[in-house]
Amino acid sequence: MATERSDVRSSSAEIDIHAAKLTKQFGDQYAVKDVSFDIPRGKIFGFIGPSGSGKTTAVRLLTGIYPPTAGTARVLGVEPMNFTQHLREEIGYMPQLFALYPDLTVWENLNFVASLYGMNFVTRRKRLRELLEFVELDKDRRKLARSISGGMQRRLTLAATLAHDPRLLFLDEPTAGIDPVLRRKFWDHFKTLQDSGRTLFVTTQYVGEAAYCDYVGVMTRGQLVLVETPQGLRKRAYGGELVDIVFKDSVSERRHLQPLQQFDFVQKQLPRAVQRTGRHNARIVVDDAGAALPALMKWFGDQEIEIENIEEHVPPFDDVFVEIVSKAEAEMDAAEANHG
Repeated sequence: MATERSDVRSSSAEIDIHAAKLTKQFGDQYAVKDVSFDIPRGKIFGFIGPSGSGKTTAVRLLTGIYPPTAGTARVLGVEPMNFTQHLREEIGYMPQLFALYPDLTVWENLNFVASLYGMNFVTRRKRLRELLEFVELDKDRRKLARSISGGMQRRLTLAATLAHDPRLLFLDEPTAGIDPVLRRKFWDHFKTLQDSGRTLFVTTQYVGEAAYCDYVGVMTRGQLVLVETPQGLRKRAYGGELVDIVFKDSVSERRHLQPLQQFDFVQKQLPRAVQRTGRHNARIVVDDAGAALPALMKWFGDQEIEIENIEEHVPPFDDVFVEIVSKAEAEMDAAEANHG
């Protein structure tokens, strides 16, 4: 699975984040290599990949913390190393590590961050109360930041990132260490921000959160493997959509599997487009499960082949991610061996 440039823009969309062959080297090691994509305004872009795959480095390049070794990036139309103070006020950045003041209270930290953006006292007080309630720290506002748990520090950092109501957000693993109920609450809020026109760039260690994104970029070994919609990720991982069949009788190659190859919707170019998965079970890869299911049911009826169940199999994103990354890394290994 070769690294490719990914362009998710529509013809009329404004691009908030642009990267072209963005590269960062530390010594002779590539942390990020030839990463290219465009993110339209008002979209949620998820960035997933194994630990050490380059996600955080990419965020630091896009926020101007690191200068690129090669390639270019433009955020809100400006190269990150040339951000003005005014432009930085349009951007919210939540780092992976806790970067607030441990000897200030939760409230004092938020109040200090908000004051940096010139919010007046009345507006600031109302805004901070709302944020503390949102991240469920309102009862802990008088506690020193050093005394609260790591998960609570993540919640405080998110609140600080949102304090000035930025129009573009870079969130580096915002839900790490957060319980599932609160994670869902955060994503509901991210969708609300999107609905108000905000653009969000979110890295995550929870692969299932890809479902909340408009587009998902998959990173491994510093390279961007692909950018796709969540549904597109599944298709790219398996070569199409999956249909599972449970036959009443034991699966026969001649009676059950071979005839399925006749259908145009079966992805016959794949080596295992039709395969037995159990004594009574088979799985086929099709281009559109919604269209394939009624056609298959009719054919089984016409052939008097009894089935107990037939349905689309929607693989969990964890499986999709493993499939995509393992294929990409195998191709990288093969390419490296050929060059060696």
